[in-house]
Amino acid sequence: MSDVVFFLEESSARVLLEGIWSRLVDPELPIHPQYRVFEGKQDLERQLDRKLKGFRDRSASIIVVRDQDREPDCRTVKRRLRKICEHAGRPDAVVRIACHELEAFYLGDLQAVERGLGIPGLGAQQEKARFRSPDRLPNPSMELEKLTAKRYQKVSGSRAIAPHLDLDRPRSRSFEHLIQAIRNAVERLTIVEG
Repeated sequence: MSDVVFFLEESSARVLLEGIWSRLVDPELPIHPQYRVFEGKQDLERQLDRKLKGFRDRSASIIVVRDQDREPDCRTVKRRLRKICEHAGRPDAVVRIACHELEAFYLGDLQAVERGLGIPGLGAQQEKARFRSPDRLPNPSMELEKLTAKRYQKVSGSRAIAPHLDLDRPRSRSFEHLIQAIRNAVERLTIVEG
């Protein structure tokens, strides 16, 4: 049995991943997710080195997920996390940054938001210029709250929306990169297992 271990900034990321895992990974495969959830981005960055050093399963695939938030450049955040992973002896860890926030994934699929939250007509707004490239929105969580008249809440909203997300054609590039990282990790583990 092999694991893909996610080191996550917050609980809503775990709920999202739980909602898409079974659609990305064949349940017949002996590969399972593990989630290490931190209390925000500062906690993740402060503890990541120690947690990775203490993680004993060298065969597990590690994926670190963090929001860009208000940092000016997601590449800087990614480089910083990569250095932590390398210092901890896990240069093979994959780092994925949600630009600017996890909610950009949802704004890139308003049909999923419509279905998940039961808000008729929301999907029709997808072609508006602001939602075509959701990673460019500076504050996706506020945008999503406004768009849903505050029906979206981080954890419950993620739980409701995740099962409806289109995993084959995401509009959010950062979501596309996360999906690909999971698929790559599973493929690598499948080759090792086989």
